[in-house]
Amino acid sequence: MANKVNRKKSEKEIANEKSQRIMNGIALWAGFYRSNPHRFVADYLNIKLKLFQKILLYAMMHNNFFMYIAARGQGKTWLTALFCVVRCILFPKTKICIASATRPQANEVLSKITDDFMKNYGFGSENLRREITYAAVGANKAVIEFANGSWIKVVTASDSGRGARANILLVDEFRMVDLDTINTVLRRFLTAPRQPNYLNNPKYAHLLERNKEFYMSSAWYKNHWSFEKAKAYTVNMLDDTKKYFICGLPYQVSVKEGLLSREQIEDEMSEQDFDEVKWSMEMDCLFFGDTEGAFFSFDDIGCRRTLQTAVYPPSLINNKTYKIPDLATNERRIMSVDVALMASNKHRNDASAIIINSAIPTNNNNYVSNIIYLENHEGLNTDELALVIRRLFKLYKCTDLVIDTNGSGLGVFDALIRDMVDPETGELYGALSCCNDKDMAARCKVSNAPEVIWSIKASASFNNEICILLRSGFKQGKINLLVSEFEAEEILKDKIKGYAKMQPFEQLQYKMPYIQTTLLIYELTKLEHEIKGTNIKIIEKTGMRKDRYSSLAYNYWVQCQLEREILQKPQVSFDIKSYAKQMKRLNKRPNMY
Repeated sequence: MANKVNRKKSEKEIANEKSQRIMNGIALWAGFYRSNPHRFVADYLNIKLKLFQKILLYAMMHNNFFMYIAARGQGKTWLTALFCVVRCILFPKTKICIASATRPQANEVLSKITDDFMKNYGFGSENLRREITYAAVGANKAVIEFANGSWIKVVTASDSGRGARANILLVDEFRMVDLDTINTVLRRFLTAPRQPNYLNNPKYAHLLERNKEFYMSSAWYKNHWSFEKAKAYTVNMLDDTKKYFICGLPYQVSVKEGLLSREQIEDEMSEQDFDEVKWSMEMDCLFFGDTEGAFFSFDDIGCRRTLQTAVYPPSLINNKTYKIPDLATNERRIMSVDVALMASNKHRNDASAIIINSAIPTNNNNYVSNIIYLENHEGLNTDELALVIRRLFKLYKCTDLVIDTNGSGLGVFDALIRDMVDPETGELYGALSCCNDKDMAARCKVSNAPEVIWSIKASASFNNEICILLRSGFKQGKINLLVSEFEAEEILKDKIKGYAKMQPFEQLQYKMPYIQTTLLIYELTKLEHEIKGTNIKIIEKTGMRKDRYSSLAYNYWVQCQLEREILQKPQVSFDIKSYAKQMKRLNKRPNMY
């Protein structure tokens, strides 16, 4: 019987076996951590997560489509950065593109990695520094590269991002990105999925990975494409055959987890200027639209935010060549004022609202409103408000002025029908007279004063008329408003020289007409109504205001009166090309600032 020969293993064989055991262990642990990313975060990165963060991280790892509607203060950017790190380490050769409306916004994700994760978690930060071979976070280049071939890059959500290729697309504050840009540019980044080496073995061909799309944002308006996308994700999430996930976590989660203080929340909600609509979107994670009992439809109004450029006082623009645009052919530039003088304790929510409408005639014998400027004033007396009105009336080359002459408005009217001297410039403003009321016109004692003031004497029947007219104007698409302050940000960067380097309070001056437009919409859509006999009465909720509504309603009423005057006159030919040029001027003014 042949003796069995016992052969001693070579050092190379022992090393290979040891290496294989290590690789088998790594494979087991990699599989475990891929299934349980929250445990990897704790064990390898030394980061302790809140319960909701664990759930979200798990959902991000195990779904192909992910949407997170987050309340302010939940660390959305921090969690996004953490996912990117975990994914890149556990899945070699992962390619992640982070897109947003602006590069600084997207760069914040990478900054969380370089300025937080790589510095502040003890052995976890040491582990991460060994994984990362290169990091650059700047205005021109933003990329983090890993030793295993993974990388994270930042692109802007524009045509400049064309050509990038990735396995995962992450769009931060996606509501601020144009839908067409997402579909035609960003989603085109996702070409071939990740190609791990095990796919070279035919028996693993069925394990081909899917590309992923992630969308993070706060809530927005229901008429915006982001709401429709959120609804689509909700439907697909309910389909067990699809890997979709969507959730919205309101501020109560932040409070429970200690990310926001209850006292801070209560203080914000108790402030006099508390904005219920903005709060519902930013903190309650609720998309805003029509409310029960509302007289004005948000869907009708929100879609009219089409004007890109506000008209500013030349004193704001640091360019000697800039001036207020001259009147277009047959244009009526209407200023309206809802008067509220020095606020009392009883009416602390009142303010004087001034609106300027560039009313452009069409070939249908009517006008289209273009609300190019809005501002509010609180605590002014009669003479002070009259001076503001006269300054703006002349500055903006207005043709018509409408004002409520009931109550305190009568004092302002009486100031306007007299000559006045600007105490700051010494300029003389000539008296103005009334054009629609003989008794009010008789109050003006200055001969040949221009008859440009429309005197409004509000009554139940008049208030019924103006609210119906205004609602009809929005439904018919005859009123154009400025775009949101978020959309305006990029417009201002392009049109206002040096805007990006201005201090926040300076930028705020340029954004104010857009912000005022947003506040106008909030007002309109929060107004309720009741039927009094045969009339509709518009009612503001307790603590709310309707001064902007009133000013706009007065303004549009005057525009309707001008339309009636046109209809009563003999028909004249209308140059449609001229009209097209006028509208183009309003929406796309040259970079003259």
